[in-house]
Amino acid sequence: MLIFKNYKADFGGLIDGGMISHRFSSRGVHHIPVLVKEVVENLNLKPNSAYIDCTVGEGGHALALLALPETNNRLLGLDLDDQAIAISRARLGKYGKNTTLIKGSYANLQRVASEHGFIPADAVLFDLGMSSLQVENPEKGFSFARTGPLDMRFDREQELTAHKVVNQWSENQITKIIAHFGEEPRARRLARAIVDARPIETTKDLADLIGRTLGGSRKKKIHPATLPFQALRMAVNLELDNIRQGIRQAIGLMKHRGRMAVISYHSLEDRLVKNILREESSSCTCPPWTPECVCDQEARIRHVSRKVIKPKEEEIRVNPRSRSARLRVIERL
Repeated sequence: MLIFKNYKADFGGLIDGGMISHRFSSRGVHHIPVLVKEVVENLNLKPNSAYIDCTVGEGGHALALLALPETNNRLLGLDLDDQAIAISRARLGKYGKNTTLIKGSYANLQRVASEHGFIPADAVLFDLGMSSLQVENPEKGFSFARTGPLDMRFDREQELTAHKVVNQWSENQITKIIAHFGEEPRARRLARAIVDARPIETTKDLADLIGRTLGGSRKKKIHPATLPFQALRMAVNLELDNIRQGIRQAIGLMKHRGRMAVISYHSLEDRLVKNILREESSSCTCPPWTPECVCDQEARIRHVSRKVIKPKEEEIRVNPRSRSARLRVIERL
């Protein structure tokens, strides 16, 4: 539950004295958007703003921004998950005339925003990683805690799946993605075990194999399959490449003093976001030993807050999944 001092929005859930429970049900899914109050405050939307939600999901953040009183904001929402788009369309129905929802990747943000009249944009939001909708549906194959097919695609129309990676890629290729995207030092051992155990058909089969191969986790609080599953998901969906393209395109299409908020959930993606924003806020990217600047770069953004924004204890207590969230906010120069 998150406290909003200035308004109460209809989040399709419970409102009691300013305490808002973000709850929406579809096939038993209950979605609690993270850092909603902080996103709303930091994007600082003015009336008649054009806002792009690059990962609209189940529409939690979008609803908060559309529901701001006397603003008449317009939303362009993107997502690769057909089910998420359908839920958002139903959830945001009362704002239909101000809402454009598109199935697509933020790697193509410039083109999509141009096609739908959202350049320049007043604000852009990225809420990276998986949603509860994806984790809790066994058929999507994201969770090692639920038995399902080895899928892990955000976009069910793409050809590459986790099943293909696990059962067809070479030991070297699997080692590289587990080491890089999962930061797992025992990646070679695990890749060899995966190749030897083929065919591997379900998330449970893979999770059990990881448990037998790696034993107890180096970090006692997480399951040993956590990082390898993260690595497979990121490889299947080209997540880091898409983040890199999406953020740079978003900066390019924002208007002067427009703001962008990026929520990340693990060190690898947060490090990438931080490095991109550092480069974009610098007026020189030459190596420190270069006697004179030759890059001719001009800073395109400034940080609204140098300190990363984290969920408060109250939010973590209600929504434990929010504990790893990190919010960074910038403003276009």
